Amino acid sequence: MKSILMFETSWCPYCRQARKFMDELIKENPKYKELNIKVIDEELHPEIAKQYNYYNVPTYYLESEKVHEGIPNKEIIHTLFENAMSQ
Repeated sequence: MKSILMFETSWCPYCRQARKFMDELIKENPKYKELNIKVIDEELHPEIAKQYNYYNVPTYYLESEKVHEGIPNKEIIHTLFENAMSQ
C-alpha cells in the first residue's frame, strides 16, 4: 500500500471540500480506512511544506509524486485512493 500526503490550510474551502470527499469515500468503502494518509496543515508546519513543490491547496502526493493540486472532486480522490491501494 502506498502512502498519501495531503497539504491543506484551515481556512481553505477546497480543503474542507476535499476532506468531505475523503470522509464520504471512506464511509462508502471501509477498506479505505487502511490507507496511510498524512495530512499536513502548511501554516502549522511550514518547514515540511517548504520541502515540496506546490502552490495551491489541497495538494496530494502519492508516495513522492504529486498527483493533484488545487480544486478537488470526488472522482480525483477516489482514483487517488484506488492507486494508493494498489501494489
